[in-house]
Amino acid sequence: MKCSTERLKPRLALLPLVVLVFSGCLAMAQGAAAPGSAPEPVKPSERPPGQTAEPSQEKDHLVQAQADKPKPVSTWGSGDGKSYLVPAVEAPAFLTLLSLYDRHAYPDQTEDGKKVYSSTMSSTWDHVRHQHWVIDQDPFAVNQFMHPYQGTIFHGFARSAGLNYWEALAYDNMGSFEWKMAGETDPPSINDQIATGIAGSFFGEALFRMASLLWEDDESDPSFFRKLGGTLISPSAGFNRYVFGNRFRSSFSSGDPAVFSWLQVGEGLQSDQNDEGVKSTGNRNQAMATFSLAYGLPGKDGYTYTRPFDYFHFEFDALANSGNTVDNVMIRGLLLGTDYEVGSAIDGIWGLYGGYDYISPYIFRISSTSLSIGTTFQAKLSDPVTLQGSLLAGGGYGAAGNVTPVGQRDYHYGFTPQALAAMRLIFGRWAMLDATERYYYVSGTGSDNLGGNESVHRLNAGFTIRLFGQQAIGFQYIASTRSAHYPGLPDSHQAVGTVALVYTLLGKTGFGAVK
Repeated sequence: MKCSTERLKPRLALLPLVVLVFSGCLAMAQGAAAPGSAPEPVKPSERPPGQTAEPSQEKDHLVQAQADKPKPVSTWGSGDGKSYLVPAVEAPAFLTLLSLYDRHAYPDQTEDGKKVYSSTMSSTWDHVRHQHWVIDQDPFAVNQFMHPYQGTIFHGFARSAGLNYWEALAYDNMGSFEWKMAGETDPPSINDQIATGIAGSFFGEALFRMASLLWEDDESDPSFFRKLGGTLISPSAGFNRYVFGNRFRSSFSSGDPAVFSWLQVGEGLQSDQNDEGVKSTGNRNQAMATFSLAYGLPGKDGYTYTRPFDYFHFEFDALANSGNTVDNVMIRGLLLGTDYEVGSAIDGIWGLYGGYDYISPYIFRISSTSLSIGTTFQAKLSDPVTLQGSLLAGGGYGAAGNVTPVGQRDYHYGFTPQALAAMRLIFGRWAMLDATERYYYVSGTGSDNLGGNESVHRLNAGFTIRLFGQQAIGFQYIASTRSAHYPGLPDSHQAVGTVALVYTLLGKTGFGAVK
């Protein structure tokens, strides 16, 4: 079974997707426009000369203004603002439209002599009856990025209809199962179920929470730019707010988390490249953009961690490269846990984290869907100096590889132990030093290539200086290394480093130290 490059196309309209996500992230980084508000009655002292109004007219004007504001019929997630039926209808409807598009756009695409998107009742019943699950051969970006993003669509439908995270997780997995049974003629794949159903829930919850931050406003209807920004971040949630009006327009209550965000744009110089033992001295310039958000940082009085993803960290990097537009997506969120204090200087949270990582440097790729035990903390070292960090260790199902085929695909699946150490040293309002080290070991366990294994390290380090207001400038260094061993093949080693000068737009909390 050969992996056709044509299989990459149906879901790899990556450039428009990146533009949409970054547009929404830009709205979040800027705080969007000011929240919309109802017009206030004109005070008598502010009326043009000669214009008068009776008190009763002023009262009627105020009453009408209040009546014009959209009012949700109930609080989010309860009563009339909650529905199990709506997302149960929307998910199959979305998959039907996706199937119709694939049938029209790629009518002759085949695999093992079958037209991939020409599924029928017979092929669907065959999949349901036999349940012959495999590890498929689709391209890396399709399996490891586009399938999780497809899962965010199901998740947004369910969450915006008032369902909690765990209920939405069930809809994510059911939507993935429906596609595997009825969307294609080839056998259903284990890796797609994990990527869409589980990674899609981690990815989707982060997007839903970020969109909700823009929509949340207890006093008035969000402005047009907040509505648009949230819809670009979580399209299916925005769809429900628009189509169902006040029923699903009540905002999800964030609990007012401590947030740190930044948007970076700059030029990266890719150097120190080493591929298969051959060191390259050539340099490659490449425009790059990064959006990062830490949500629910520990240390804020009154904030609690009772729901999944009350704390999460999200990072999305894009490159001006049509062949590798999405450089990485990295998400970790607290699923089950609690907060703690150590003396008066240290606040933290600990527990079970869910993680989704997609990392795609120039010469190799790594992706993982994982569960980890860990902690996130803030320590006040002195009056102006604060240390924030996360330490995690766990395992998941991952994939890694380079451009050289491993078996019938150019990457390898397997059980993936992994660890993360992330630190940010904040110097008051003026500067920040940050570094994050990630390690992945993609084993042969759970793979169709039991003898192979890969080790991947990823280091991000940077120094950022605030210039004025929310404007800052930064220097970034990213180093990625991979070592792979497969029986019957030469050992494989790759390394690539990138240095970058970036303009940084900080969020309204500056460098994010929680007071």
